[in-house]
Amino acid sequence: MSTIAFGARSSDKSRGQPRTEALAPSRTELSESELRRAAWTCSIGSAMEYYDFALYSLASALIFGPLFFPSSIPGLGLVASFATYFIGFAVRPIGGLFFGRLGDRHGRKRVLLLTVTLMGLASAMIGLIPSYGSIGYAAPLLLVLLRMAQGFGAGAEQAGAAVMMTESAPRQRRGYYAALPFLGIQLGTVAAGLIYYAMLTGVPDITQTMLWRVPFVGSAVLLLIALYMRLRLKESPTFAKLQDDELHEEVMPIRETLTTSWRPILAGLGLRMAENGGSSIYQVLAISYLVHTVGMSSQWGTLVLIGAAIVGGVTIPVAGMLSDRFGRVRVYRGFALLQAVSALPVWYVFSQGNPVASAVALSFALGVATWGMFGTQGAFLPEMFGLRHRYTAVSFTREFSSVIAGGVSPMVGQFLIAMFARFHIGGVSSGKYAWIPLATYVVFLACLAVLATFYIPETKGRDLMAAEDAL
Repeated sequence: MSTIAFGARSSDKSRGQPRTEALAPSRTELSESELRRAAWTCSIGSAMEYYDFALYSLASALIFGPLFFPSSIPGLGLVASFATYFIGFAVRPIGGLFFGRLGDRHGRKRVLLLTVTLMGLASAMIGLIPSYGSIGYAAPLLLVLLRMAQGFGAGAEQAGAAVMMTESAPRQRRGYYAALPFLGIQLGTVAAGLIYYAMLTGVPDITQTMLWRVPFVGSAVLLLIALYMRLRLKESPTFAKLQDDELHEEVMPIRETLTTSWRPILAGLGLRMAENGGSSIYQVLAISYLVHTVGMSSQWGTLVLIGAAIVGGVTIPVAGMLSDRFGRVRVYRGFALLQAVSALPVWYVFSQGNPVASAVALSFALGVATWGMFGTQGAFLPEMFGLRHRYTAVSFTREFSSVIAGGVSPMVGQFLIAMFARFHIGGVSSGKYAWIPLATYVVFLACLAVLATFYIPETKGRDLMAAEDAL
């Protein structure tokens, strides 16, 4: 059975001194079976996060408006619903910093246990909230509070999975193994989509039933599975080496991380504009646009998302393998360019209302271009940062970008659609012509990511025990 060994670098014991001398190679190793178990364990957490994410995004687009934010003005209930969606993103950087700091000091495994527990409990409790008609303003308030708890826990979940797998994988296959946890995203998205499709079939108005609560409460089952698997997870070899050498005392403070690592953080934010912004736009806003503006059925809207998730399940590991062969920068840039050139034709197809063509367009835009960047990003971001603050920096970079790209997009996009409809821009009362600024925004986000790739050195094969950042 093959094993994976890691080299290391040393530093002066005093806080803040750079490591320059070589240490003896680490004796901490993972067997192939342990590496596969780690990948599956991290995937379960990602599946749970994106099961919750897909549930909430579909509920925001199809259910929460009339249940929690009734409004006499068409479209504004959806804007309010997407505002709660944004709030979950707004607290994620705070959760990322909080749990990232714990992960850098106390280990990746402990934090992954905490984050999955918080996410699972918050999601299950969302399914128990009474509607606005039952308890008035307390209903949206409870929804906001639980959405904040959900976002706080999610703030370090994907970052932790990416860091854990990048630090555990063999150097020459980091891209592939670090992409595997993100397959859980596809599993979670498909599961949520299938559940919603089944619930919407034959039900004229799901908001008048208790069915919408079942998938949220079902998060408790996923939580138990995730906890069982993560309790058996081994700590990452890189962090184990850090503890063996008593270098964990040198974990960089949050303020120092943000001030000394601002260059790779800024570059990482640029990378995430296209991937996270595009993912949120296509998973949430596009589904709402197809159902509420173009007139596609809710059931078909969920099937379109399921198809894209299946395509993404193939794209993500392939993107990781491509990054191992051709480098992180070139592969990421290629997928970002693909997103830019496809945005206008994809949104034009959406505006035409053809269900099959819309399914193909979303599968390409989200399943290939956007999630191709996601698969490349698994190892890319952790390799950009030094040992003493890797978890904190990756968490903050991922989640702050989620606020300014992913969280805002559906709310602003739905506002644009509502304004186009209200003022009959383009001569269409439904707001169908809003596809033009929405597609343009996707192009803009993709161009930011392409630009960022020119400021980042290639990180493939980088020494993960190095204290300094890649930039």
